[in-house]
Amino acid sequence: MKGWCFTATNEPLQLLDIDEPVPGPGEVLLDVKAAGLCHSDVGVMTDPIWMDRIGFTPLILGHEIAGVVSALGPGVDGVKIGDRVGVCPSVGVGTPGFQRHGGFTSKFAAKVVELVSVPDHLSLDLAALGTDAGMTAYHAMVSRGRVEAGMKVGVIGFGGLGQIGARVAVVRGAEAHVAEPNEAAWPAARAAGAADIVPDASAWAGKGFDLIVDYAGFDTTTRAAVKAVRRHGRVVLVGMAKLEFTLDTMPVILSEIEFLGSAGGTPQDIAEVYELLAAGHITPTVTVIDFLDIAKGLDDLQHHRITGRLVSRPS
Repeated sequence: MKGWCFTATNEPLQLLDIDEPVPGPGEVLLDVKAAGLCHSDVGVMTDPIWMDRIGFTPLILGHEIAGVVSALGPGVDGVKIGDRVGVCPSVGVGTPGFQRHGGFTSKFAAKVVELVSVPDHLSLDLAALGTDAGMTAYHAMVSRGRVEAGMKVGVIGFGGLGQIGARVAVVRGAEAHVAEPNEAAWPAARAAGAADIVPDASAWAGKGFDLIVDYAGFDTTTRAAVKAVRRHGRVVLVGMAKLEFTLDTMPVILSEIEFLGSAGGTPQDIAEVYELLAAGHITPTVTVIDFLDIAKGLDDLQHHRITGRLVSRPS
C-alpha cells in the first residue's frame, strides 16, 4: 500500500510502498476513509525536538483517523466488520503517526481500546477531525478548563482547535471572546457565537477573564493570557507553536492564577464531540483534499494558508 512517510527532519514527505498491516490479537484492520492533517504533523517534519517521539523511519504520518472495520484480529469482541469508527490517538498504546504507522494511507491496524463508534448520521470526514482537533479542543475547554455557564472565556486562536473550543464554550453557556490575528476567520468566529473578537490577546490585559484557553501557544499569546485573567482565574495551554516561552510570574503568584497544560484527551471526549457534531452544535470549517495532495496540504498548514481544518481521503 502507499503511505505518506516522514524520513527525516526538514525533508519532504515521501509517498512510499509499505506492507499492508495484519491485525494482531486485540486489533482490527480499518479501511481508512478520512485522515486529518494537523499542525503536529508539520512540527514533526520541521522541528528536530519531535524526533524524541518518533518510533522509527520511514514512518507513515497521520493521527486523525476514521474508517470502516474490514477485518478482525484474534480475540476481538464487541466490534464487527462494517463498523464505522474513529481512532483515539492518546490511550497509551503507541500514538499513530508517531510510535507506529499512521493514517496517511489506505489501511490501518487499530487497537480495540482506541476505537470510538461513529454515529450513523455523522460523516467520516468530521469523525476524523473529531479524533484529535475535536478531542483536544474539547478536553482543554471542558476537562481541564472546567468551563461553566456564565463564565467569561477567552479563546486564543480560531484555527482548527480554537473554532471548536469557542463553540463548546458557547454551547455550555459561557461568554466566549476570541483573539485571532487572521481577520478572514472573524466571520466564522462571529457565527460560532463569539461576543467579541480582537486581533491580539494583549488587548485583553486587565479584563478579568475567568478562563482563557490558548490554542496557539506563541509565547506572546500565553503571556497575554496570564495578564488577562482575574484573581484565581485559569489559563490552559494547548498550542505548541513555541515549545519554550518566558512568563511574568508576578500575576501568577499575586493573583494565584491556575496555569494548566492540556494534551490530547480520552475516547469519552471523542464520543461527546461526536454527539455535538452529529447534532449540529459544532460546525467546524473543513476542507477535504485528495490523498495525493497531503504533502501540499501540510505545506499550506505550515504557511498559514488554511482556515479551519484539512481532511484527506485515500485515493
